[in-house]
Amino acid sequence: MLFTVPPLAGHVNPTVAVGAELAARGHEVAWTGPASALAGLLPPSARILPAGEEAGGGYSALHERWRDLRGVGALRFLWEEALVPLARAMVPGVTRAVHAFEPDVLVADQQALAGPLVARRLGVPWATSASTSAELTRPFADFPKVGEWVSGRISGLLREFEAEHPAAGAGAGEGSHGWDPRFSDRLVLVFSTPELVGTDGGDFPAHYAFVGPAFGARPTATGFPWQRLDPDRLRVLVSLGTLNQEAGGRFYGAVLGAAERLAAHVQLVLAAPASLVGAAPDHVLLQERVPQLELLPHLDAVVCHAGHNTVCEALAYGLPLVVAPIRDDQPIVAQQVVRAGAGVRVRFGRTRAEEMRDALTAVLDEPGPGRSARRIQASFAAAGGAATAADRLEKLT
Repeated sequence: MLFTVPPLAGHVNPTVAVGAELAARGHEVAWTGPASALAGLLPPSARILPAGEEAGGGYSALHERWRDLRGVGALRFLWEEALVPLARAMVPGVTRAVHAFEPDVLVADQQALAGPLVARRLGVPWATSASTSAELTRPFADFPKVGEWVSGRISGLLREFEAEHPAAGAGAGEGSHGWDPRFSDRLVLVFSTPELVGTDGGDFPAHYAFVGPAFGARPTATGFPWQRLDPDRLRVLVSLGTLNQEAGGRFYGAVLGAAERLAAHVQLVLAAPASLVGAAPDHVLLQERVPQLELLPHLDAVVCHAGHNTVCEALAYGLPLVVAPIRDDQPIVAQQVVRAGAGVRVRFGRTRAEEMRDALTAVLDEPGPGRSARRIQASFAAAGGAATAADRLEKLT
């Protein structure tokens, strides 16, 4: 099994869990992508076959330009400056990886488009790793021009690839408009469940496997002050993820204002750089990094940017959410949370202390969000996670 992934933690993490399950069953597993970035995201024993190293190394520079973008501007940047260039850069390395590793199945993250391009050309069965469910839910139904623009970028990449590799579509009877490299027609692994995603677009095809979150091993965290968790207060994690912290200065101010108003019975664990937060009161536990999976069982709620990984991890522990989406798929994931009844949405850029206080009060004191979060938690547990994903992949071999 060969996993093709971009150099992003949220896209790599589910494959770590699935890869470990497959390895435990006796399968050979490897990853291909920008090697230096993947080395920091995968277990030390992981086999990494380099692909697109120059593109992966440039992601830090891209992040500097991306972090202040919103809306259509962020989407345009994602496709024009990140996904399409990454696909171009990864194709030669993925081709070498397939020839060297000879996988029975290639598992491609939906944003690692080089994987499907190469797999289809070389006749390797491939599955999609849908590390976010946003694209499964007709995200541009209300913005058809945006959807057409995204389709145009994908079609352009396919035409470019087929021009360079004339045999790419051989035997398929399809031109560049006949398939979408984001979605396999044999297996799409969705690391969520319909209870969260919703079914507004009708029933999903049978080859869409909703396996729920798959949690893999993470680097062991040291130095977290567990003794400072207050057993007499409700505990709430506030996290904007590793890529969004630097955009959160104003948001952190609103969070601290809410914390002051709720100090009598709420303790915030704020995952943020001290340089952006400033002085934190004693009842706020400020840490630049937190061991999130280890911490979640000790919490009562989570405030986040509606990143798919953080949302699913919180709901896997039955925790209601306050979501403040920033860009990309986050507004769609936030909408899923609200529609499911498992949380409250606030405005990232304009949230005030009073609004944050009211949102926290709603998820901590009202029974509905917690009840809905536990319902989604049960659906995640029933879906089977990495074991179910491995079952479905084995059937492709």
